[in-house]
Amino acid sequence: MPALGIYVQVPFCQTKCTYCNFHTGVVSSAKFAPYADAVSSEIRNHAELYVDAGVQIADALAGMTVDSVYIGGGTPSLLDPEHIGHMLRAMRETFSWTGTADGPAARNCVEITLEADPETIDAAKAAAWVASGVNRVSFGLQSFNDKELIAAGRMHRRADIYRAVAILRETGIRNISVDLIAGLAHQTAQTWRQSLDELASLQPEHVSVYLLEIDEGSRLGLEVLKGGSRYSARDIPSEDDMAAFYEMAQEHLRDTGYHHYEISNWAKPGYESRHNLKYWRREPYLGFGAGAHSFVAGNRWANAHDAADYVKALEQSRLPVAEHTVLTTESALEEELFLGLRQLDGIDAAKIERDYSVQLSSRFDPLAKQGLLERHGDVVRLAPAKLSVSNEVFVELLR
Repeated sequence: MPALGIYVQVPFCQTKCTYCNFHTGVVSSAKFAPYADAVSSEIRNHAELYVDAGVQIADALAGMTVDSVYIGGGTPSLLDPEHIGHMLRAMRETFSWTGTADGPAARNCVEITLEADPETIDAAKAAAWVASGVNRVSFGLQSFNDKELIAAGRMHRRADIYRAVAILRETGIRNISVDLIAGLAHQTAQTWRQSLDELASLQPEHVSVYLLEIDEGSRLGLEVLKGGSRYSARDIPSEDDMAAFYEMAQEHLRDTGYHHYEISNWAKPGYESRHNLKYWRREPYLGFGAGAHSFVAGNRWANAHDAADYVKALEQSRLPVAEHTVLTTESALEEELFLGLRQLDGIDAAKIERDYSVQLSSRFDPLAKQGLLERHGDVVRLAPAKLSVSNEVFVELLR
């Protein structure tokens, strides 16, 4: 039986980054405690709430134990440590799990990740996180260049990164993940290389590299699409430059000892994100909080995004489920393909063909001839040189 993951969404930030297309907001800190209470209530009463919302998964959850927790957002590190501890206690008292530890030797224990921004960290907070069981911290650094950070609307600066990492190490966190974005305004090959060099000097256990997304969901994306100049929209690198930065990161991270295991993710051996692997492997996870998504036994559902409405609903013992889908066989197969192929190890095509009673050669062969996919026996994977255009490959695969 697969282990269960738990995700908690904290949709609060100090400010809205120019590139952000998430459902997050800037609210008074007075809203934090009621929100943590609502999440804890959802966790403790999830079984009854799911039944009332028409999500029938009780049999599938029976006997599952939790092996990963991910508290994301937003900026969860804005919350008081007692709020984090409150939610974690609710999980421990509601679900079965195996304990807490960190590092490669602790694979039978629960991986507990907290997303944090560098400027929000101090020694007292970090110590309280560790005391509550947090053993992995994920940083949205995005860049080591202050000009790029300012243009992106980030609150931290380069010096904050070094200060925060030192605090975490001194507090006992031995599993740190950092994010970088390729394509920020004012970014050049030289500044990108500098960020990669400085990242390597900090030696985080895990690294994520994302290409800047340009869409109408963010202020910056909308400005770029309109041809405007606000938010340094005219200083965004070209798509070709972004692809080159990604390829530079591939080479740099490989040479500094990181294993590239998913399109956007690299890790030191044994430090792959246990929680995020569940998404790509279609393993079960429950999401709690406003806008949180869940997946169990072919059911995908998501809570409503508005945090105030979410808190009000939980106070009334209701779960505001905004979306609920029971996957068809065809939808599940498509997920197996495009989620599985995000992993650099690829997919077992023969197993998928057996599980879904299909033949996939007609989908794979044309893309292999174009150099977009590689096939070695039963294993199919994205061609290493095509990772930066993976979305285009997936579109072709699912036609």
